[in-house]
Amino acid sequence: MNNIVKIFLATFFLFGSWNFAYGADVAKIGVVDFQKIIETSDMGKASSETIKGRGNKMTATLKEKEAEIEKTKKELDQKSLIMNKDASEEQEQALRNKINDLASLQRRYSTELKELQNSLLGKLENDLKGIVEEIGKKEGYTLIMERRVGGVMYAPSAIDITDRVIRKLNALNTEDGDKKQDKK
Repeated sequence: MNNIVKIFLATFFLFGSWNFAYGADVAKIGVVDFQKIIETSDMGKASSETIKGRGNKMTATLKEKEAEIEKTKKELDQKSLIMNKDASEEQEQALRNKINDLASLQRRYSTELKELQNSLLGKLENDLKGIVEEIGKKEGYTLIMERRVGGVMYAPSAIDITDRVIRKLNALNTEDGDKKQDKK
């Protein structure tokens, strides 16, 4: 009997001395919806409006040029029967030049719009990174992911920190606006 007690005590102390991870830290995960931030934050709305406004101006200019080309084409079709061959070819070449100029303008506008979008959204993204990092450090998050890019199909609203990020972003922009006003 004495041996059984000794074996039991030895086993108890042997296994009892192992370090188990009792109360290990639980990973705290957060999710941010960048699209919602663009749609609802002051800075996101302003960026979207700027991009939309510039795009509308470009579209209007392109439509004017297209209408001008259509008008020239109709005039050329009507006059081609009474014009001599050299004049007709010259007019057709001028029309082709206008069409090529329009295509070039469309490409340039598309590039300008993409650059504007990258610039404005890049600034927004930089501000967001700072805010998300601040929230992550202050509140002890292990990981904060972007909802769409991170491949998140579902996340409970309890881990969605988008609204807090929007409030901080709006406050940051209000402070920046106040600083700009003070400099004037």
